[in-house]
Amino acid sequence: MSPSLKIYIFPACTTCKKALKWLLEHDVPHQIVDIVDTPPDKNLLKDAISQFGSRKPLFNTSGMSYRQLGSTVVKTMTDNEALDALARDGKLIKRPFLVKENGQILVGFKPSIWTEVLLD
Repeated sequence: MSPSLKIYIFPACTTCKKALKWLLEHDVPHQIVDIVDTPPDKNLLKDAISQFGSRKPLFNTSGMSYRQLGSTVVKTMTDNEALDALARDGKLIKRPFLVKENGQILVGFKPSIWTEVLLD
C-alpha cells in the first residue's frame, strides 16, 4: 500500500529537505515525487488554484525559471497559459507541493500549518 500523502520536491531545495525531515520526525508516511521530472499535472494545478482562490501562491517567485520568464509576463498570462507553464516547468512551482489523499494541497513549508493540517 502506497502512502496517501504525495510530496513534490526539488532534491537540492533546502526548504524541501526541511519538509522531508519534518515528515520523518512526525512519522507521516509519504511518497516523494521529483517536481522537475514529474511536475503536477494541469488538473491538479487547477485544483490548487481553486483551493487557494488564486494562482499566485503556486509560483516560486524566487526561482530562476520565474525570473527568466518575468513577473510581467506571468501577470499577463491567462489562467490556462499559467497552468500550461506550471505543468511544463516544475521549477516554476512553489515547493514543496504537498497533496493529501483528500485532495487538499499545501505549498511551501510552514511547520505550524503542516502540524495543524497533517497531525491534528
